[in-house]
Formats: sequence, structure tokens, C-alpha cells
Amino acid sequence: MAESTIVGVLRERAPNEHRVALVPDVVARLQSAGLDVLVETRAGADAWFDDDAYAAAGATVATRQEVYRDADIILCVQRPDDALDGLHAGQALVGLLAPMEGPDQVRQWAERGVTAISLDLLPRTLSRAQSMDALTSQANIAGYRAAVLAAAKYGGFFPMLTTAAGTSRPAAVLVLGAGVAGLQAIGTARRLGAVVTAYDVRPDSKAEIESVGAKFLQLRAVTDAAGSGGYARALIADEQTRLQRELDEQIGHFDVVITTARVPGRRPPVLVTEEALKNLRPGSVVVDLAAGDLGGNVVGSVPDTTVVIDGGVTVIGAGNLPASMAPAASTAYARNLAALLTHLVRDGALTMDPADEIAAAVVVGGIS
Repeated sequence: MAESTIVGVLRERAPNEHRVALVPDVVARLQSAGLDVLVETRAGADAWFDDDAYAAAGATVATRQEVYRDADIILCVQRPDDALDGLHAGQALVGLLAPMEGPDQVRQWAERGVTAISLDLLPRTLSRAQSMDALTSQANIAGYRAAVLAAAKYGGFFPMLTTAAGTSRPAAVLVLGAGVAGLQAIGTARRLGAVVTAYDVRPDSKAEIESVGAKFLQLRAVTDAAGSGGYARALIADEQTRLQRELDEQIGHFDVVITTARVPGRRPPVLVTEEALKNLRPGSVVVDLAAGDLGGNVVGSVPDTTVVIDGGVTVIGAGNLPASMAPAASTAYARNLAALLTHLVRDGALTMDPADEIAAAVVVGGIS
């Protein structure tokens, strides 16, 4: 009788990372696909899932060394810092591996005979891949959390309030970037009562922004940035300069600014310059969802840090907001992973079919 395929779950060790790749409620789903589950001790502790909950769900709790030694498929959120030491030939590592930011590690895994499967590479336009789309699930959480965090840090009310002491005007919120995180930030800020404006250089963004009830920020510097396939074309230097100058001026009219523009594997574009920060009123709040090791959308933002700059503007470097909602983010992520694994597992074993466009896309470097 063939041995069962074992799925191992690592405890995250990156700074300020509180998520876990698998939650107890999803263990049974993997078992029904013919997989045994091995979970590192205290893997879910920072997301409030204790070892007893995993054991009750049918998983085996083990040491990190045992997970690396015995698991056929290893699940993670971020790239493990000790993966090169722990992984061996024939294993698969599955997570948000950000391969463009760590090409040397990916190459070393391949040389060792490890299959790297990254959810970053999932073809998001495929309808059957939507349940596996971890980037979208985590971006939704980030956008929601950004609006709530901004409301908590802002010294005024988000909604208009009329009391015996008078009427307070609603907060004016600007969201830069209308992807998944941006649209969720817009929707949440509006539900909190703010007046929301948003901008994105993509040609279809105006309709998307208005569809969730925000006003589109009309900038005169670039009237048509349409490219091919529905994407924006690259701006020429003069357009970029004029666009930034106009944006600097407009930003000063808002109480809260949330930026959401990420570029996988590359430095994020600067959207809020030093000049724009000077134009903001004291007490304003800026939340940078792109803040990370490669930089951010806001000059002076520091990852996982809140700073108050000269002039009284609070700048929040919030590049990993899903980790601050670890129970919800972990649950969504675990469901994404389970959907992917049940798609890739056949007869209890991981099967990478090169004819399957999902499998071919998520394997780093493609299926040979």
C-alpha cells in the first residue's frame, strides 16, 4: 500500500508576520483529498489557532525539523528563511514566494530538486482560479484594514456628525490606485462615512472607481494613458513630471491619503512626494500599502512603522496589513491553498500536469 502524501505547515518567522498557512477548519478538506497534515508546534499561535485545535481537527503537531524531514508538500505564507537548509529533493514548497524578489533562492531550490509553487503567479483572469487567488484575498483585507487604520489615526470624524456642539464635516479621503486593495479601501472608507475620491492611471479605472461610489480625481496632465489589453501605457518623462506636479497640489486638499500601487519584484512608484506631504494639513494621515524593502509609494514611509513628520502629518508604512488581521487573513489564505492543492492533487499525490494552465503557471520557472 502506497504511503500517504504529507502536507507540512511551517510557523512563519518573518518579522511582524502573524499569519499561518493552514487553519484547523481546513485540515479536513485536505484529508478528504487523501493528504495527511503535519503542523509545526505553535504554527498558528499568533493567529489564535493553538496546537490542540489542529490536533482535534486531525493534524499531527511536530517540530520544525520533523516538518522539513517528513512532509512532501510544505505550506508557508512568506518564503521561509531556512528553506535552503531544510528542504530536500522531491519536496514542493507552496506559498506567496515572491520569486522575482528572491531569484537566487528559487534557483537554489531548483538545483536541489525542490518544486517551488508560488500563488503570486496564479493566472487571476481564469474564473476557475478565483477560489485559489491569495493575492486578491489578502489585498481585500489590506484595503479594508487600511481604511479602518486611517480612521483610527485621524483626529477627526470620518462621517459628518451633527450634535448639540455643532456639525463636523466628513473626512475627505483620497485613494491612489484602484486595484483590489484600492477598491476595498474606497468601499470601507465610504461605509465609515467619509467622502472618497480616487485616482488610477489605468484607462478603465474611472468606471471602476465610480462603481463603488467614489469620485474620480480628474487630472489634466494626462488625458489618455490607454495602452493595449486594457492596461495603461508607460508615461513619457514630461507626462510623468506634469502628472506628479498636479497630484502634489491635489493631495493637499485631503485629510487622509491611502496609496496602494505595488509592482511585483520592482520598486513601487512614488505617488506622494515630499512636496505633497508639505501641502497636507497638520493632523492628516497617509497610509502606504506598498511600504517594503524596495521602498514605497510615500516619501519617508518606513515599513511596519508609524512616523509623524514635520508639519504634523502621520505617515503609516503598512506593507503587510493582512498580518495585523491574522485570524481572518489566515483563514482566507488557507482556503486559497486548499483550493489549489485539491486542484493539483490526484489520487492523493501532487500531480503537475504541463497541459493544465494553472499548474503550469504557478510552478516557478514552469513545468519541465
